[in-house]
Amino acid sequence: MKIAICDDNSQELARISSLIATYQQEKKAGFTYKAFHSATELLSTMNSGDYDILLLDILMPGMTGMQAAHEIRAFDAGVKIVFLSSSPEFALESYTVKAYDYILKPTSKDKLFPVLDGLIAQEQKPLEGLAVKTHAGMARILFSNLAFVEVINKRLYFHLANGRVREVSSSLSAFEKQLLVRSEFIKVHRSYIVNLWQVAELGSKELVTHAGKTIPISRLLYSKVREAYLEHLFVEKGIQ
Repeated sequence: MKIAICDDNSQELARISSLIATYQQEKKAGFTYKAFHSATELLSTMNSGDYDILLLDILMPGMTGMQAAHEIRAFDAGVKIVFLSSSPEFALESYTVKAYDYILKPTSKDKLFPVLDGLIAQEQKPLEGLAVKTHAGMARILFSNLAFVEVINKRLYFHLANGRVREVSSSLSAFEKQLLVRSEFIKVHRSYIVNLWQVAELGSKELVTHAGKTIPISRLLYSKVREAYLEHLFVEKGIQ
């Protein structure tokens, strides 16, 4: 697993790096990690899929960790974000970027190790997804990477979190059962099924994904969509 640590405090960076090294030795975990001194430095080099885990300080000069997390979610929906902060005041906001956890400083073994245990256990779960037939052949789409499904003129378009799109000749109903049985997926319109983990904003008539895509919401379905979205904001961490 690849970890990025971002904190403007050099002593805190050294402390976290030392804790991760200790965790590796005790748990025989295969981690690689890299330290960054600012959110700007992290964002200037980070691409989707570069890291599995971000240990992200919030209160940093210039760009804050929370601001960086919002930008990161626009291109990487899969990375697990763990905030590090000396204050609990941003805990509620952390739900808006689907943070995995929120650790109050000073970071310690007792606080960090259980979080790493949970992340490793989650990574070891079987990867679940859909098998779809595209014009290029069979493709597997992980549920965690699927932002939304759209139907246009009897063609299905599977929009992935990284911006890629898989086109399939099929009906939406052919995949509804597999998707809607999962709590993170909801039908928001006769032509759209959306992954709630990928929703950044919910308006009165439409929603916006972390990638910036705008999706209409049926008037008849709005109350159900709003309720599901609010429930998902406060879902117990680690259950996705």
